[in-house]
Amino acid sequence: MNVLNKDNYSLKLNYPLSIEYDNSAYVPMQPLPKRISVNVTGDGWTLLQKSWLNFNANPVVYRVQNPTVASFINSTTLTEQITEMFPNLHVNYVVADTFELSFEPKIRKIIPIRVDSTGIDIREGYVISSFINVSPSLISVDGPVSQIKSYPDTIKVRVPTPKIQNNYDESLPIPLPVSPLVEVSHRDVYVSFEVAQFLSAPPQQ
Repeated sequence: MNVLNKDNYSLKLNYPLSIEYDNSAYVPMQPLPKRISVNVTGDGWTLLQKSWLNFNANPVVYRVQNPTVASFINSTTLTEQITEMFPNLHVNYVVADTFELSFEPKIRKIIPIRVDSTGIDIREGYVISSFINVSPSLISVDGPVSQIKSYPDTIKVRVPTPKIQNNYDESLPIPLPVSPLVEVSHRDVYVSFEVAQFLSAPPQQ
């Protein structure tokens, strides 16, 4: 008990960190730090209390005002925020998982979906007798500008089934790269069309 009443004890506290930014307009290009370590000095009772509360601590919120300009977390600003949270303690220093930040503007691209009709394998003696239906015919991709610009202006879907002789109605994957930074509205499309047997005219007498 006497020890807890003494001053000038130092303790490292681990706290969750929440990075706030306009996620409708920007995309983080690398994982954002999730936690910070805070080295503080104070009396034993206060440190014990803060250490106990640390288990259910609310995250420290760091707001990024201009994501395309910010390349790192401002440690001075972060320390000031921590100091306000611990008015009875002296904050010696703050360590985050990483202080680096990297954001890009988020853009959306609308891409038409087409079927590679020349690659459809129809059994000999049969023909496609209807329009080729594709649903959805348009998809959207949202993500960082550097990645979205590399996406094609039109996507062609290939029908892999060989020797088709019956009406076709299948869900097919959209050939798009998978990126954790890109949101795709649809990953599959439904392709359908009718197939009829081609009847040749009887020979003339």
